[in-house]
Amino acid sequence: MLKVMLVAAEASGDALGASLAKALRARLGDKVTFVGVGGAKMAEQGVVSPFDIAQLSILGIVEGLKAYPTVVARLKDTVALAAREKPDVAILIDSWGFNIRLAHALRKLDPKLPLVKYVAPQVWAYRPGRARGLAKSVDLLLSIQPMDKPYFDAVDLPSVFVGNSALAKRFDHADGARLRAAIGASASDQILLVLPGSRPSEIERVLPAFEDAVRRLKAERPELVIVVPAAYTVAEAVKARVAGWPFRAHVIEDEPLKDDAFVAADVALACSGTVTTELALAGRPMVVGYKTAPLTYAILKRLMKPRWVTLFNIAADREVAPELLQGACEGQGLAREVARLLDDPALRARQAAEQSAALDKMGRGMPDPSEAAADALIDFLKARSVASA
Repeated sequence: MLKVMLVAAEASGDALGASLAKALRARLGDKVTFVGVGGAKMAEQGVVSPFDIAQLSILGIVEGLKAYPTVVARLKDTVALAAREKPDVAILIDSWGFNIRLAHALRKLDPKLPLVKYVAPQVWAYRPGRARGLAKSVDLLLSIQPMDKPYFDAVDLPSVFVGNSALAKRFDHADGARLRAAIGASASDQILLVLPGSRPSEIERVLPAFEDAVRRLKAERPELVIVVPAAYTVAEAVKARVAGWPFRAHVIEDEPLKDDAFVAADVALACSGTVTTELALAGRPMVVGYKTAPLTYAILKRLMKPRWVTLFNIAADREVAPELLQGACEGQGLAREVARLLDDPALRARQAAEQSAALDKMGRGMPDPSEAAADALIDFLKARSVASA
């Protein structure tokens, strides 16, 4: 029996962990069991988390410092889980700040425990020294970006490029008409999708700017339909905020209906993150906004190599989707960029096509990354077993 520990500290990692667990179970059947830390999607695959991972959905230096006592407490809980369950392998998914500390703690707990990092730190973007730090901490890297491998080859960390799960997402099952029927919108109504992020800090910092932009847009075009898909990690906070808006907005929590919303929308206003890749896959033009603590932004701006934060903009080496960051992430500017797209069908079509071309550069069309990750993990464990025999 193989006991796999999966650790995901935010919504995107939870989705990766759930897909990997499903793929491993398809290969190993009742010969594999799972323990660990995750959210609702991993819970569906039998991973019972000892705490709510919303506590760990943190991005930013200042935010991390404020949350440090909570992170330390949850780290102890996770190490205690590993000590109690004694897994055969631990897979640490994304969430660099939490999982690199966990890797060190698990090494002390059991030096023989195989440690696998799923999703590399973006050393090609900033802080390349993290590659060496990761090489000292884990035994295998499952990479989701093609630009990762040279950095980790250079520090002798075995890595396998499995592909980006966001690029494997399909929308051929989605039905925009179903979404319109569910919210009472006609076929001719324009729909603006508002995606404020999946972390509490994003709801705190990004959503107010998005809210101001939507208020300005609704003042000029009252017929505009607003749809807000809410990540489960912040759903209650999003609903509470939207309830105070002076106009109707439809908050969507149902996952299939969220996919319907992605294909139904005319334009999206999106917080930077995985969701921008998913919107591009759905063929939706978008405006990207993000805001973090001023100190965090000042430090990252000095460290970042790429000129953009959106992955398909980086792949295209140009600003395909407008990015309004930090001070520029404010209502008037966001509303102006969204209005340009709403008013110009040709511009919407051109941006969607350019986003799609950038996705091809990112590796769209590869086999399911979860399947590749499961195969790579099984091969790694077999090789390790043979080596220790």
